[in-house]
Amino acid sequence: MTGLSIESISMRFDLPNGGHVQALQDVTLSLREGELMSVLGPSGCGKTTLLNIVAGFLAPTEGVLTLNGHRITGPDAERGMVFQQGALFEWMSVRDNVEFGPRMKGMDVNQRREKSDHLLDITGLQDFKEKAIYELSGGMQQRVALARCLANDPDVILMDEPLGALDALTREKMQGLVLKLWKETGKTIILITHSVEEALLLGERLIVMAPRPGRIHREYRLPFAEAGVDADLREVKKMPDFGVKREEILSMIWEMEEEIMGRTENA
Repeated sequence: MTGLSIESISMRFDLPNGGHVQALQDVTLSLREGELMSVLGPSGCGKTTLLNIVAGFLAPTEGVLTLNGHRITGPDAERGMVFQQGALFEWMSVRDNVEFGPRMKGMDVNQRREKSDHLLDITGLQDFKEKAIYELSGGMQQRVALARCLANDPDVILMDEPLGALDALTREKMQGLVLKLWKETGKTIILITHSVEEALLLGERLIVMAPRPGRIHREYRLPFAEAGVDADLREVKKMPDFGVKREEILSMIWEMEEEIMGRTENA
């Protein structure tokens, strides 16, 4: 069986004072191979916790995760992570960062070079391959992070606010790159974001999570990611249903945030 299965996942963090925080409660969903899913929700709803559980960084309190028929019990190269900050080796060149994973696996130097050349080409980094990471802009560094992740050939790519720190123009360019890489590689991608617009553009599936304890509140199947592969993203945003869905989801999350604020004030 191919794809990712998340079955009845709950996560509770025990506190030193004897209390606890229920971060996630009974989250169940599945992704087919090659699906692109964005995840939205108010602050503190457990989005990143869920991503870290899928990555294998956290073990859930309850529930089971499987990928391609085998159980997820910890980190593995089959699942690659792209963080908000690239977590790159600053002193290394762009090429050395991209080739790091394959080199650690013992891949032949010629195979590594062929793989990195291909990834540098499709991410627009070929002219910067000998630059050190600290010489690059934030947007360029995130391109390197994407290329480095793809160099390990994971089945699933997990993205935790990967474009959140970028300026508006660079972010739009990177959104287009994510869609291009999704189509070219056929990878399964889960992307966490706080931007409703970005979630609509980059999710053929979009999950809205409810406030703590995090649960799936609403799921959408959307045409915008597929449309954005071959179209200007600004034109995609002009599609009539895009504005309707944006306002619907914004209102939904705004109501959740107000509910959270109400709980805080009454505590």
